[in-house]
Amino acid sequence: MLLAIDIGNSAIKFGVFDGEVLLSKFSIPNKRNYTADDLVQATASSVDYHFESAIACSVVPQVDQAVFEFVIRQFGLEILFLDNAFDFGLTVKYESVSTLGTDRLVNAFAAAAKYGTPLIVCSLGTATTIDVVNAENEYLGGVIAPGISAMAEALHLLAAKLPRAELKRPEKVIGTSTITSLESGIFYGYASLVDGLVGRVSAEIDLTSPPKVIATGGVAPLMFSVCESIDINDEDLLLDGLRRIFDQTPREA
Repeated sequence: MLLAIDIGNSAIKFGVFDGEVLLSKFSIPNKRNYTADDLVQATASSVDYHFESAIACSVVPQVDQAVFEFVIRQFGLEILFLDNAFDFGLTVKYESVSTLGTDRLVNAFAAAAKYGTPLIVCSLGTATTIDVVNAENEYLGGVIAPGISAMAEALHLLAAKLPRAELKRPEKVIGTSTITSLESGIFYGYASLVDGLVGRVSAEIDLTSPPKVIATGGVAPLMFSVCESIDINDEDLLLDGLRRIFDQTPREA
């Protein structure tokens, strides 16, 4: 059994793999002040497996040590933490690779392995990242933009008379009240942001064939039905990428 852990800005996601099969998954909210004891308590009702190995990807360094200690204490395992020095099988065309989020590389690697290239990966979470891999397996870079929740929260905090809007798909674009106008502007505005960025990225790169566009992340299921640019919704892309990377990593005999 393999435990794959995706340490994101808003949540820590856990995937339980038996070979290539994702047996179960769950997530907990991420808190920057987590301790190993906190993680033991937060996962007590969800992790009841015997693991032989563990792998993790993180964009929140403040939590890494707690996760490391949690895996040792709970399962007696050393966890493999990925960083940007790992060979993802991609030629990375990015200035200062050390500043590139490891999650973006894992998603690009996983999407290329599952769906082929060229491709565009849209990770729709706390932030929106759009990443491009061409037919030569070159990671070209991409875009970082606000996530839909950040957009909604910014409007609420910066405009004194605007309430906090629910993140859902409104029936109509034209709102007939302040709250429905807000909901429409946030939801359809975000969909237009995603479609617009994918269109601009596609027009800017030299591709021999149209790229597949894969969406992942917590907001992807909500946006999949409305974003015309998205071909595939793969909510487990990063977890599966961790599993694939672990399977390809040589282990000591």
